[in-house]
Amino acid sequence: MIDFRTYKLENGLRLIVHEDRSTPLIAMNLLYDAGSRDEDPSKTGMAHLLEHLMFCGTENIPEYDLPLQLAGGENNAFTNNDITNYYITLPAANVETAFWLESDRMQAPGFSDRKLEVQKSVVIEEFRQRYLNQPYGDAMLLLRPLAYKSHPYRWPTIGVEPEHILGITLEDVRHFFDRHYNPGKAILTLTGNITPDRAYELSQKWFGPIQAGKDHVRKLPAEPEQTGERRLNIERNVPADALYKAWHMGPRSGSDFHTMDVITDLLAGGESGRLYNRVVRDLNLFSEINAYITSDIDPGLVVVTGKIMKGVDIDKAEQAVDQVIQELIDSGIPDNELEKVKNRYESSSVLSNTSILNKAMNLSVFELLGSVSSINTEVEAYRAVSKLMISEAANMYLKPANCSTLWYLASKNQGK
Repeated sequence: MIDFRTYKLENGLRLIVHEDRSTPLIAMNLLYDAGSRDEDPSKTGMAHLLEHLMFCGTENIPEYDLPLQLAGGENNAFTNNDITNYYITLPAANVETAFWLESDRMQAPGFSDRKLEVQKSVVIEEFRQRYLNQPYGDAMLLLRPLAYKSHPYRWPTIGVEPEHILGITLEDVRHFFDRHYNPGKAILTLTGNITPDRAYELSQKWFGPIQAGKDHVRKLPAEPEQTGERRLNIERNVPADALYKAWHMGPRSGSDFHTMDVITDLLAGGESGRLYNRVVRDLNLFSEINAYITSDIDPGLVVVTGKIMKGVDIDKAEQAVDQVIQELIDSGIPDNELEKVKNRYESSSVLSNTSILNKAMNLSVFELLGSVSSINTEVEAYRAVSKLMISEAANMYLKPANCSTLWYLASKNQGK
């Protein structure tokens, strides 16, 4: 059980505090309700680019990292489809340094054309290295627009293409920042060696004077129901064929979320997963295989990915995957197999929440989802998943008409 206190400042900033006197440290997590789904379709990659720019210093604090290092702290950030998340860990005695740094760049980020051009180059190079010049790196650049036709989940966080990032202007950055980076769109969470009263006092001091910002109602196009199988075959200079399959599922707060998460663990929960045992160990069709859910706030995806052994026909390999999934639907789940998956989730949840930083992130996310107290009932939600729920959800989502399939084929002209 994680005890916490919640507050809301007059400017809309939500504050969550979990006191933990067993550590000399404090974790600060600042979540902004803004991700790649909030981008202009012609200027994708904006949210991730802005994350980079936020570390470039302001007029008041020219070098963000230096004061934090002097205070004995560490920091980082990440952007995904739904959020941009900044976090700091530092000694409790120096916590005000974190408040000073984060509040400063929330109200005076110090953008400039020079900084923008430098960070555009950095992000474009990351795009090329991780997605375009990496074997299989562009798979999600291909699979997402195959699965999504309307919703902005159709592009990944990095963006559609480097040209989108190249075309972003300083005015574009400022507009995105003004719309999404303000107290009303932020959740500030502190965990560790700090009292709720002290956290609230410092939050009022450093964040209280910041203006709330204009109201912005998110209006995203809903993804229409997929009613027919979609397929795409491409060739690349890679060592082996690969298979990617994606099915639509419900949102993160939906009633089927925990069930679908359990299903992917049953299919590919390490070497005990059904897919690994059948298509890797027994049939020797794949060298590796995985299954996961994207955990998006809006309706997301169930994804199966696998690298196929050389000489194996990809159609045969895909049929074997489909058969394993169909067997899960038709045959039911033995009690001990389901219990093993639930036990694994419970142990990983307990282990995760021994970290003050993980607790800070998790509290922030549950608050964004609408119920921060759900952090204490998440294990029970997984425990409640039944064999009937698994059968019904698998039947509903894991059907051919709801599936998008990418055959990522090794080029036959390699080395010529």
